[in-house]
Amino acid sequence: MKVDILLGLQWGDEGKGKIVDFLGKKYDIIGRFQGGPNAGHTIKFNGNTHVLHTIPSGIFQKKTNNLIGNGVVIDPIIFSEELDKLKKNKILFQKNLFISRKAHLIMPTHRYLDAASELAKGNKKVGSTLKGIGPTYMDKTGRNGLRIGDIESKTFIKKFKSLTKKHNKILEKYYNYKNANQKEDENIWLQSITRLKKLNIVDGEYFINNKKGSKILAEGAQGTLLDIDFGSYPFVTSSNTISAGACIGLGVAPNKIKKVIGIFKAYCTMLRL
Repeated sequence: MKVDILLGLQWGDEGKGKIVDFLGKKYDIIGRFQGGPNAGHTIKFNGNTHVLHTIPSGIFQKKTNNLIGNGVVIDPIIFSEELDKLKKNKILFQKNLFISRKAHLIMPTHRYLDAASELAKGNKKVGSTLKGIGPTYMDKTGRNGLRIGDIESKTFIKKFKSLTKKHNKILEKYYNYKNANQKEDENIWLQSITRLKKLNIVDGEYFINNKKGSKILAEGAQGTLLDIDFGSYPFVTSSNTISAGACIGLGVAPNKIKKVIGIFKAYCTMLRL
């Protein structure tokens, strides 16, 4: 098994999705290793434009398996919308799309916390996409988060309600924030969870390491200058976007890494004053 890594060398928007799609036919597995639906990989072919937020860009390659790794955070609603668009365009994903049990779930209240936090910062806000990415990673490191594997548990709804209650207390006490659409958002979210259950849920690290002789491409999101540790802090994302993040985000050893492919463009489209 050998793993190549493809990532952006700037602040994202370098065209990674197009390159992954172009190179994808050379690999047996393409694994997304970090980030969430705040990333968008746009691919155009056969007169159609496809935008992927969570699903690896190799999904259009019939013989390539696609893994959403443990380092990714998933919004079930946005994810379901992606699946609908693939289905509409007759892209088959049932057999070659896999999700790690250790990937974390973005809840409706994570999005509320994201919005409330940015609002409270005023002109010092960091420019969040308000998708709930930061709060989800905070719950992950705080050992409170819900993971994909939890949806297989009989106590999942109990865990969901408990964490929702905790979030609502924070929103009320510290931000004086309330979302009138919460009940509706929760219902849509839970319907999307039902759909997730029907997909291929695997132990990602075993899935990827048991494919002996396979060629694997680790797909990064955003860009290296948005890395939580080494980026233009505090104007960064909430995960490690550099090549080292692939080891943790997919569960592969450093000695399995071979090529690191960096994508950049001639000019930057991010400006901070």
